[in-house]
Amino acid sequence: MKGTYLGEFEELVLLTVAVLYDEAYGVAVKEEIEKQTERSVSIGAVHAAMVRLEEKGFLESRFGEATAERGGKRKKLYTVTTAGQKALKEALDVRQRLWNKIPDMVFNLKLG
Repeated sequence: MKGTYLGEFEELVLLTVAVLYDEAYGVAVKEEIEKQTERSVSIGAVHAAMVRLEEKGFLESRFGEATAERGGKRKKLYTVTTAGQKALKEALDVRQRLWNKIPDMVFNLKLG
């Protein structure tokens, strides 16, 4: 298993695979990230992140059934592993601890 550091984009991809559950494949992940973040994402970046996440043991893949609409090609479907679930939970915990430490007055300041 490769290093276990989870980058921001990798976290988005991992979360999106979890959201899509049984329908998580490259294009679906790309489209869901774009929908949720309102930013453009390249399919190459999504595929590269999914390969890294699989190497880290956070995702596993399998091939779906061949379909006529894809010219007989099968989709590579991804699911989050137990290690991926743990990584997401740890990322959430760190973010929550940091949010909880922000003094209330920080967001009540009037700028300029």
